[in-house]
Amino acid sequence: MERFYLIAGDADWIEKLVPQGVKLVQLRIKDQPEQVVRLQIAQARDYCRQHGVQLIINDYWELALELGCDFVHLGQEDMDSADFAALQKAGVRFGLSTHDEAELDRALSFKLEYVALGPVYPTKLKKMKWAPQGLERVSRWKQMVGETPLVAIGGLTPERLAGVFEAGADSAAVVTDILQAHDPIARTQEWVEACKQ
Repeated sequence: MERFYLIAGDADWIEKLVPQGVKLVQLRIKDQPEQVVRLQIAQARDYCRQHGVQLIINDYWELALELGCDFVHLGQEDMDSADFAALQKAGVRFGLSTHDEAELDRALSFKLEYVALGPVYPTKLKKMKWAPQGLERVSRWKQMVGETPLVAIGGLTPERLAGVFEAGADSAAVVTDILQAHDPIARTQEWVEACKQ
C-alpha cells in the first residue's frame, strides 16, 4: 500500500497533482450529474493508466465496473447497495470506510484491500457524526485488522504524519490539506517527500 494516498475532487486536479510523485489517488466526486461523473471517471482512468498510477473511484462502483476501473472505495452506506459479487467477479478491488467497531467487523467480513479509519483529527471538509478518532484508535484498529492495510484519514498534515505512521497506519489519505493549500502543487510535493521519510 502506498504511504501517500491523495484524494481529489475532479480529474483536472488529478492531472495537476499526479506529476508531483503521486502513485495512489482517489477520485471523489460529489453532487454532479451522472454524465459529468462518467466523463470525469473516464478522464481520470485514462490519465492514471498512462502514468502508471493506481486510481480508486469513490462511491460510483457501478460506473467503475462499466468503465473498466479496477479499484473502488465505499463508505458504509454504499456497502448496503454495492454488488460485491459483481465487483469480485470483475476483479475490482475495494477499500471500505470505518468509524466504529461494528463497522470494522462488517468491513472485515469482506475480502477487502484496505480499511480506512477517520476522522483521525478534526476535519474541515465535511460534517462528521463521529468525533475525532485519535492515535490510540489508530493503534487499536491496526491490531484488529492485522495484515490488512490501514488508511488514516481526516485532519492530516505533514506535521502529524510521523505520529499517524507510528500509531500503525500504513497509508495517509489527504484531501483538505492539499486542495485548500495556498499552493496545492508545492504542498503535494511536501507530502510525497514526507511520506518517504
